[in-house]
Amino acid sequence: MAKSFRLALAVLLLAWLPAVRAVPLMDLVDVEGIRGNQLIGYGLVVGLDGTGDRQQVHFTSQSVENMLKQFGVNLPDNVNPKLRNVAAVSVTATVPPAYGPGQTLDVTVASLGDAKSLRGGTLLLTPLYGVDGEIYALAQGNVLVGGVRAEGQSGSSVAINSANAGIIPNGATIERAIPTDFTERDDVVLSLRQPSFQTASRIVAAIDQTFGPGTATALNATRISVRAPVDSNQRIRFMAMLEELDVDEGRVRPRVVFNSRTGTVVVGQGVRVKAAAVAHGSLRVVISEQPQVSQPEPFSQGQTVVVPRSGVAVEQDRSSMFAWPEGASLETIVNTINSLGATPDDVMSILQALERAGAMNAELIVM
Repeated sequence: MAKSFRLALAVLLLAWLPAVRAVPLMDLVDVEGIRGNQLIGYGLVVGLDGTGDRQQVHFTSQSVENMLKQFGVNLPDNVNPKLRNVAAVSVTATVPPAYGPGQTLDVTVASLGDAKSLRGGTLLLTPLYGVDGEIYALAQGNVLVGGVRAEGQSGSSVAINSANAGIIPNGATIERAIPTDFTERDDVVLSLRQPSFQTASRIVAAIDQTFGPGTATALNATRISVRAPVDSNQRIRFMAMLEELDVDEGRVRPRVVFNSRTGTVVVGQGVRVKAAAVAHGSLRVVISEQPQVSQPEPFSQGQTVVVPRSGVAVEQDRSSMFAWPEGASLETIVNTINSLGATPDDVMSILQALERAGAMNAELIVM
């Protein structure tokens, strides 16, 4: 009797467990010592068609003067060059892992002053610095701008995207390799992108099953230490084998992402709610202005004046209370809210209230 009861209980537990999903190991982790590095620099974009920085941006003219001095051109101290075809810009780039001297990078150029557009401009030779203050790359080239801006004499303007930022494909050349201790370590450390004790234990089990017991050690829910060969060629082959390793990912808490600036709401798969009843209404205040003209009586000394007249009305949209059943799925939640004609702001308010009430098993992220 007890044996059959334990067997039935095991079957129920297996049926309750969520289906696991095997994913490549490198989709779950990052390798310490192998990552991109950011570079930044300050430069000048020239050749603009009168759309550069205005005179109130003094550092642009100072930069031009300093550049001219390097070529033997000295301007008098009381002379301020009036340039409309130059713009001061920031130049940024990301160096991929293991890039070396001679390889090229895409760079992003953005205006620092009040330039109207960088279209048609050319970036002059600009050194790119790392966080340690050392120069790792040099950037130069023609700026590609995807935005358009047109302005009339009356002050009206039309803009499509941004004309004050652009890119230079392969515009930077690496002059110095960024050092890394990846080949000098005795072990390889894997960092989970989403910390999870369950995923970490499954990664350790998968690595030990492939390379032998004791190869991997979980340091915490985020970091896993893996013993790797010291020889460079063997370590590269070892990492290639890790890339082909499939791991059953642990449970990841579903998320609901709000973007309050754009009104975007993204509800991830797996979001469920407990039994809950919701009533959501909106209060609206309408203020209208209807100015009236007051004229004096005939033969009087009065003047014609405009008398303001304001009307204030408070309106409240009434909505009936609706309920979700226990364990309602994403489809049920969306269909119910859409049936009410709710706006994205209403959806944010409803889901936030459900999370505060403990009726939703999701993590709320506000962008």
